Amino acid sequence: MKEFVLLYRSEPLGEIKMTPEGTMAVSKEWENWMGGIAAQNKLVSNGARLGNEGRSLKPGIVVTNGPYAEIKEILGGLSIIRAESMEEATEIAKNCPILNVGGNVEVREIIPMNS
Repeated sequence: MKEFVLLYRSEPLGEIKMTPEGTMAVSKEWENWMGGIAAQNKLVSNGARLGNEGRSLKPGIVVTNGPYAEIKEILGGLSIIRAESMEEATEIAKNCPILNVGGNVEVREIIPMNS
């Protein structure tokens, strides 16, 4: 079985605030979706939310702040799953709750490093 990373992207929420009920509902959707993957023994990492601030390092040790406000979408988190193929990993990703709120999921195979 191969491993795949699911990268969750969406537009920054900015000053939008959710109600506690809305936050709970969204959390429950994610919990149910991740739980379904885990129940199939296909969840390697239960996901990680990423902060809104970061740094980018470029050649010459140039450090810049990021993510950038002018970028339409930001990387908000990731999970690692097991699947037999890219097609199966894509099928799993089709039920991701971020798709219900205008976000998207990038599915990438993880290529093991040679020892």
